[in-house]
Amino acid sequence: MLKGSIVAIITPWKDGKLDRDALANLIEFQIENGTSAIVPCGTTGESATMTHQEHRDVIQFTIEQVNKRVAVIAGTGSNATAEALDLTLHAKKAGADGALLISPYYNKPTQEGIYQHYKYIAREAQFPLVVYNCPGRTGSKIDPDTIARLSKVPNIAALKDAVGDIDHTSEVVSKCDIPVLSGNDSMNLPIIGLGGKGAISVLANIAPRATANLVGAALSGEWSKALDLHKKYLRICQALFVESNPIPVKAAAEMMGLCGPEVRMPLVPITDGAREKLRVAMKEVGLLK
Repeated sequence: MLKGSIVAIITPWKDGKLDRDALANLIEFQIENGTSAIVPCGTTGESATMTHQEHRDVIQFTIEQVNKRVAVIAGTGSNATAEALDLTLHAKKAGADGALLISPYYNKPTQEGIYQHYKYIAREAQFPLVVYNCPGRTGSKIDPDTIARLSKVPNIAALKDAVGDIDHTSEVVSKCDIPVLSGNDSMNLPIIGLGGKGAISVLANIAPRATANLVGAALSGEWSKALDLHKKYLRICQALFVESNPIPVKAAAEMMGLCGPEVRMPLVPITDGAREKLRVAMKEVGLLK
């Protein structure tokens, strides 16, 4: 479940509501192209703008559409521990295979607070949890020593590492033995090279087969093939973050006819200059003619 190319799937909107047909098609696109697991309601899925009912509906819909063909790891994080637990328990009851929880944002808990947050949810939910370390989004970083402590907590199943610091990742993998998953597509190869088990990917939304091939080659020790793919797709990985995620990836999906480009405020449509950079990068790798 916690290995390979895992997509942090976008949530398609249509006139402000979930576009169920588009989401179903996106899920089928992922399964047909080698994606190992699907994460609904992550950052890329715009979970921060969803009501609790929308959050539950997207997770339920994804589980039903996937129908056990691949794993579903539901995004259930919150800066409030009680809210995160409630969302996690719903995902468990709905039939998800695990949950991805961002480290509490905005209130900037201490390392002990972060540890107790995850420990409490793991104990109460009795469900596989993926710890998500993304200081660029949360305003605080989970230190390697805290991750090492969490790795010993029952039901803490993996770490999504989006710190963007290879020294940090090196220290993490030296101190704990839970699976580490890359949270930055530009670092998928180096993190797997350090012993990581895969990636939770934004790129996979528009290039699932290429992402699965890169991750699969690296996990199989086919380093030359993996490096060639890394070099080929590096520019598009960077272009997908030319503006705040998921603005660019939704624009890319729209260019490919996968879904509409609609994002929820305070996100706004991609600017013309950023769209052109993205279009050029997509053409370079054959995603657009």
